[in-house]
Amino acid sequence: MQYSNPQPEPDEDPAPAVADPATGEVRVLARLCDTCIYRPGNLMNLAPGRVRQLAAEALAANGHIVCHSTLPALAPPGTKGAVCRGFANAHGSAIFALRVGAAFGRIVEMPPPAKRA
Repeated sequence: MQYSNPQPEPDEDPAPAVADPATGEVRVLARLCDTCIYRPGNLMNLAPGRVRQLAAEALAANGHIVCHSTLPALAPPGTKGAVCRGFANAHGSAIFALRVGAAFGRIVEMPPPAKRA
């Protein structure tokens, strides 16, 4: 596995919301996206330890990781943000948004978006 050329992360845009304030629905991907950072093989070419760092930062902030395939820089127009399925699988009940959504029966699973053209 080669780590010499980590890809830049699309950090320029703020992460999209994963909850709809009007309905209270919390979106989470129904399955891992094709290049999920939680899939084996480092498909996003992240630096060693980066996934652990992202997870630790999100959990320390009582937050979550937004699926990178739903970020505005990578997603098709109109795509709504969603909690990363890999992060949800790994940290489930520790994720505040998912605990609240589950308490109110407002979790919505959405398929990973199509690749941006």
